[in-house]
Amino acid sequence: MPDPAVSLGSTEIEVLRYLGDHVPLSVGEVADHFLETSGQARTTILTIMERLRKKGYLKRRQIKGVYHYSPKVPKHDLLRGLVKTFVDTTLAGSVSPFVAYLSESGPVSDQDLQQLKQLVRELEQARKRGDE
Repeated sequence: MPDPAVSLGSTEIEVLRYLGDHVPLSVGEVADHFLETSGQARTTILTIMERLRKKGYLKRRQIKGVYHYSPKVPKHDLLRGLVKTFVDTTLAGSVSPFVAYLSESGPVSDQDLQQLKQLVRELEQARKRGDE
């Protein structure tokens, strides 16, 4: 499990998100995507992927002489951890500024709104169970 105290750069997060949706991939496959979408060079992507592996976020295995990389944690868990770190460090543990941002940032999709409502219901139920 990666150390949550180890910070990630924005490109590292992009690489992890991409790999989370398209595992396992070789450096060349990831590099082709980032060359097309952001102009990142293959050597840059290789460096980032090896850095992520050393930080404990990626694992690799050799398939027919080529290393293929996969995240060590599912994308959902990675994103949850990033949000937790952001709330804990940047917002001092308070989710109120985050919720205020959501309400002021423009339209929220119907699906996202339903998920938020479900989360609130679950929080309320957990609180009631805790009071019993």
